[in-house]
Amino acid sequence: MEQFLEEFTYLGVFLVLFLAGLGVPIPEEMPVLVSGVLAHQGVVRWWLALPVCVLGVLAGDVMLYGVGHRWGERVLAWPPVRSLLPRARAEALKAAYRRHGVKIVFTARHVVGLRAAAFLTAGIARVPFGRFLATDAAAAMVGVPLAFGLAYFFTEQLEQILTDVHRIERWLVILALAFVAVWLAVRAYRRSRALEREAQAAATCSSSK
Repeated sequence: MEQFLEEFTYLGVFLVLFLAGLGVPIPEEMPVLVSGVLAHQGVVRWWLALPVCVLGVLAGDVMLYGVGHRWGERVLAWPPVRSLLPRARAEALKAAYRRHGVKIVFTARHVVGLRAAAFLTAGIARVPFGRFLATDAAAAMVGVPLAFGLAYFFTEQLEQILTDVHRIERWLVILALAFVAVWLAVRAYRRSRALEREAQAAATCSSSK
C-alpha cells in the first residue's frame, strides 16, 4: 500500500480511502497512517494530504448513504450487500437511528466493521442528509487528524508498534485456536459420557424386564 500511495500520492490516498469507505476490506486507518508517514518523509505535503484523507473518508460515506437513500431496502437483496448488511442487522440499525438519531453516525465512524453498514442504513432510514454529513464530518475531523498526527510525529515508533500489534494478533489467534480445541474436546467428552449413561440406562431397563 505504501508503494502505491507513494506513486499516486494524493489521488492514491483518496482512492484507497474511498474504496475502504465503500466496504472494501481495507482497514481505513491504514492509508491515513501511511499518509502521515509519507508526510513525515516529505513525499507529500501534510497540509494537502490531511484534507485529502478527510475528503476520501467522507466521499465513501456519502456514496453509501446515497445508495441507501436512492434504492432503499431493495439494496438489502443485492449480493454484495447481503454479507455486509443482513436484514436483521439493518432492522437493528434502523431502530437505533429512531432512538438515538445521528449519534449512531458519530459512533459508527469510530467502530471498525460497523461504518459501512451504519452509513448505508442511514440512507435507507432517510436520515436527513445535512445532519448525516455534518455529524460524519465532525467525527472524521476527530479520528482522521488523530491517526494522521500520530503517524506524522511518531513515524519511527510506528513500525515497532505495528510489529507488536501483529505479534499480539498472532498470539490471540493461537489462544483462540487452543480455546476452540479445548471446547471441542470437552464437548466430545460430555457427549460420550451422555451416550454411556444412555446405554447403561437402556441396559438396566432391558435387564429389569
